[in-house]
Amino acid sequence: MKKNLTKTLKIVTTALVSTAMLAGCSQTSEGDTNVAQAAGEEAKDNAGTDASSEEVLIDLSAYDISQSQLGTVNADGLREITAIADLTPHSELLEYIEPSLEAAGLKVVLVATAADSTTLEKTQNGEIDFNFYAHWPYVNDQNETNGFTLVNAGDIHVEPIRAYSDKYTSVDEISDGDVVAIPNDATNEYRALKILEEQGLITLDDSVDSTLSATVDSIVSYEKNIEIVELDSAQIIPTKDDFDFFITNTNKALEAGITSNVLFSESGDNNPFANIIAVASGNENDPAIQAVVAALRSEAVRKYIEEKYNGAVIPAD
Repeated sequence: MKKNLTKTLKIVTTALVSTAMLAGCSQTSEGDTNVAQAAGEEAKDNAGTDASSEEVLIDLSAYDISQSQLGTVNADGLREITAIADLTPHSELLEYIEPSLEAAGLKVVLVATAADSTTLEKTQNGEIDFNFYAHWPYVNDQNETNGFTLVNAGDIHVEPIRAYSDKYTSVDEISDGDVVAIPNDATNEYRALKILEEQGLITLDDSVDSTLSATVDSIVSYEKNIEIVELDSAQIIPTKDDFDFFITNTNKALEAGITSNVLFSESGDNNPFANIIAVASGNENDPAIQAVVAALRSEAVRKYIEEKYNGAVIPAD
């Protein structure tokens, strides 16, 4: 379904604030937002070109949208609920289910297609009805840090963290002395270090698996004498030429349109880092939210994700 995102999803305003503090989430920094958005549009055209363009209507008749307590009813008789969702793949998935939502009497109005440091607070205080950009470990950490009571209304997809290289085509080519860039926020750094461990390059302290958090200080041994450079996630792709290989989230790679070789990747099986629909406590039971989650978790969307993103995005279990 090749429609212009800005025509099919109503953008009320755009919150483009630096997202360096958004640990475990995949955002663009303030200085790179416009570039990333433009690249994201290109990535939409280039990624998964085999994805079916056939419009599929998902049956949402089980959800009585008229009973929703969220949003307001517009002139077309559709109940409008508001959201913030990242551009790739989050807003693209919402675009795909838009006809099904409208057939059920519901419209998602995107307030912004770039989450920022205020997004969870806006969800907590009711400025928006849901957000779709982060995984539960991050949201839960922010709940504990800020006293929020946000809940997970549903796991939607995993953006596996991957190792890329413009120098190598296989992990077997990695040599002593090679330098790798990894994200420096606690959650994504754990994920990056974990896949390095899975490839036999390092060994981590066993305790990190219970906390889902790690730094280079958590490394107990180097099986390959590599140098690990911790960077703000927004800086990794712009500086990738400085490294032998680099590790980043796949949605960042899609938005940047990079063509670097994939050396190895995080698995989607039983992955705790699925991006979620996050809502204020109690709203997870609202029929409008339940309809959005049901549509995004439908077999039609699963097939769409698999065909469009070719493993760079994985449907959640």
